[in-house]
Amino acid sequence: MKVRPPSKSFKSLLKTYSMIILGALLTAISIELFLYPNSLIDGGIVGISLIIGRYTKPDLIPLYFFFLNLPFIYLSYKHIRKSFIIPMGVAIVFFTIFLALLKNGPKFHGDPLEIIVLGGAILGIGVGLIIRFGGCLDGSEILGIIFNKRYGYTVGQVVLIFNIFVFAGYALISLDWHVGVKSLLTYIVAFKMIDLVIVGLDEIKSVSVISGKSEEIAKKVLKELGLGLTVTPGRGGFSGSNTDILNIIVERLDLAELKDLILDTDPKAFISITNVYEVLYGSTAYSKAKLRSKRSRRTAKK
Repeated sequence: MKVRPPSKSFKSLLKTYSMIILGALLTAISIELFLYPNSLIDGGIVGISLIIGRYTKPDLIPLYFFFLNLPFIYLSYKHIRKSFIIPMGVAIVFFTIFLALLKNGPKFHGDPLEIIVLGGAILGIGVGLIIRFGGCLDGSEILGIIFNKRYGYTVGQVVLIFNIFVFAGYALISLDWHVGVKSLLTYIVAFKMIDLVIVGLDEIKSVSVISGKSEEIAKKVLKELGLGLTVTPGRGGFSGSNTDILNIIVERLDLAELKDLILDTDPKAFISITNVYEVLYGSTAYSKAKLRSKRSRRTAKK
C-alpha cells in the first residue's frame, strides 16, 4: 500500500513558489542584462535558445526557450514523477515571462571579468533557488536524471558533457573561441554559486568514531561539547570484537575541538568524517540554526 507524503501548508507552498519565481527573475536578469548583451551564453536549453536567437530573431528567444523545454516537461512526467511538473512548469513559465519583460532593460557592459563574475553569480543564485525549492529550469537536467536512472551516469556528468557541446558549438558557429571560453567560465562561477545556495556557507559534518573507550568519549561529547550523538553496536570485521560506533553531527567550526577531545581520550580512535548537506529531525529542519544555538549555550556556560 502506497503512503502519500504529507501535503504542504499554504504558507509552505507560498514560500516555495515565491522562491522559485525569484530564482527565475534573477536568472533572467543574468541572461538579459549581463550575458547576452556581451555575447555570452548559459549552458543547456537556455544556451541553445540564445544561440538560435542570436542568428535569427533575438526577440523570439523567450519562445525558443519555452518550446524547446516542452519535450523535457513530457519526459519528466513519464520518467521522473508527476508532481515534479508543477514547480518545473512555474520556473519555465516565469523565466520566459521575465526574459520577455527584460529585453529592453539596461544592459551591463564592463570588463570581461566583471561580467563573468557578476553574471555568473546572479545566474547561480537564481538557478540555485529554483533547485533548492524543488524546481528545474533546464531540460538538460531532466536528461541527466534519466541517464542516471538508466545508465548510472551522474546528473552532473551528463549536464557537463551536454554543456561542453553547447559551448563548443557556439564557439564554432561564432568563429570566436573567446566567447566559448568566457561562457564556460561563467558557467563554472554559476555552478559554484549554485552549491553555495543549496548547501549554504556553513558546512555540517557527520563524524563516526570507533574506539575502545567509546563510552568515555560519549560522556565527554555530551557534557563538554553539548553535542548529541547516536551509539550503534558494531563488530570488527578483522578482530571480530564487539564495539560501539559513535555517530555525531557537528558544525565545521566545532570539528577541531571534537577531534581533539576524541584523540585526547583515545589516541588510537578511528575517526571518519563526511560532509552533510542537511539534517532533518522529524519534520523540522535541524541543521545550522539548532547547532548554532547549542554552541551559543555552551559558550554562555563557559
